[in-house]
This record gives sequence, structure tokens and C-alpha cells, in this order.
Amino acid sequence: MVRRLMADFGDELDFHYVMGGLAREWGPADHPRQIVSWLEHAEQSRMPLDPLIWETAPLKSSYPASMAMKAATDQGQAERYLRALREGIFCERRKLDTPDALTDVAARTGLNVDRFKLDIASNSVVEAFGNDLEIARDVPDEARAVGQVVSAAGKERVTLPTLYFTGGEGARHDVYGPADYADYRAAAEAAGADAGAGVKLGVMDALQRFGRMATREVEEVCGLRGPRAEGELWQLALDFEVKPTRVLTGWLWEPAG
Repeated sequence: MVRRLMADFGDELDFHYVMGGLAREWGPADHPRQIVSWLEHAEQSRMPLDPLIWETAPLKSSYPASMAMKAATDQGQAERYLRALREGIFCERRKLDTPDALTDVAARTGLNVDRFKLDIASNSVVEAFGNDLEIARDVPDEARAVGQVVSAAGKERVTLPTLYFTGGEGARHDVYGPADYADYRAAAEAAGADAGAGVKLGVMDALQRFGRMATREVEEVCGLRGPRAEGELWQLALDFEVKPTRVLTGWLWEPAG
């Protein structure tokens, strides 16, 4: 949905990523529940997920990756780093919850590694993550009214993902929890963004713009419904223009070569 917003609205939208603190700690008792939850999310979103990470390399906490994201943001690489984290954890079963593992992601995404190592353990990054937690825990009455509030680490926060669209005069238009694209688009337009500022992307255009994409993302960004996106992607793969990568519940696609 975010990638479709980027394509449709172009420079009309500036994105600021807020880390909501999914879980301070996961223990062995949480692992079976996480597997079931991931499978449910895979069915609902049709995004590729590999929940076997909870058997082979279970995460202990989401907080280290959240703080690493704040360090990457300081280098202006939030989008690239977040995508690498998501693919590593959700698709590649990588245990990205230690400084060394998170620094390796920084190196692979082109960040300044020396600076990243200093920043990830700095007070400023800890404070930035703390500020993000406070934003997520500042539950608006509207979120409470529609039941989009959960408890995490003993405190309430809005359901993730939640998007806040803030206009030039500070008026905010919120979408709490997973939603249809029409809801995100309406909130963006209510905040003053022009949906006509973007460009319509073909499949190869989208892959060149975003890099790796899931089939579901190609459907959304390119406006291809039903089997059309998958059909075009496989044809491009047969022509050796696109490289497919199998994940347990789906596929990732990227330009070949």
C-alpha cells in the first residue's frame, strides 16, 4: 500500500517511519503463536512470509531492529534499510536482532558502517526510538472508538500499521490498522496531497523503481488484478528479464542481471 502511495502521489508525500515497538521480548512460549499469526497474515495480505524463522532462528525482540532503523534514518536511508530488514526477517529467516547482524544489513544496503556502529549504540538513537514509542502510545480517541488499540509491553498503543497524514497546516487524517488502499488515498487527499502528481508504472518500471517486489505489490502498484500481474511477471521471467525468488507463501521478483 505504501509503495502504491509513492507511485500515485510522487513527491506530494514525504514519509517518516515511526517504530511502534512490536515486542520488547519474545520467549519460547511465544513461538508457536507467532507461527500461526504469520500464516494468518500471509493469507490476509497475500504477501510472502516464512514463519519457520520461529523454529530455526527465533527473534528475541523487535527493539534492536527498531533502533537500527533510527540509525539508518539518520543517514537518510530509512526506506532501503527497512525493506532489507523486512525481507531478511520475513522472507529469509534471518535473525536480525543483534548489533552484528543489523550492521551487516547496513553494509549490504550501502550505509556508512562506521557511523552506523556508533549510532546504533548512541543515546540519540535510544531517545529517537523512545520518542517513536510515545507517538505510538499516544492513542487518539478515534482509534479507541474503532477498536484499533492493543497492549504491548504493558502499555497501550495503536494497532500496527497506522498511518498519519498531516497537511501543511498541521491538520491530521489518520488510518488505524490494516486498511484498503481507498482509505489511505482518501486520507492523503484530505491532507492536501494530489494523487495526479505520480506516474503510472508498468511492471518493469515498478521493479526498476522499487527493486524487489512481491506479486501482491506489483498488483497494487501497477493496477493489475487477478492473475494478470503473475502472468506478466512469469512472462518476463521466461524472457530472462526478471528473476523470481520463492518464499514459503509466495514469490519475490527483481530485475535480472
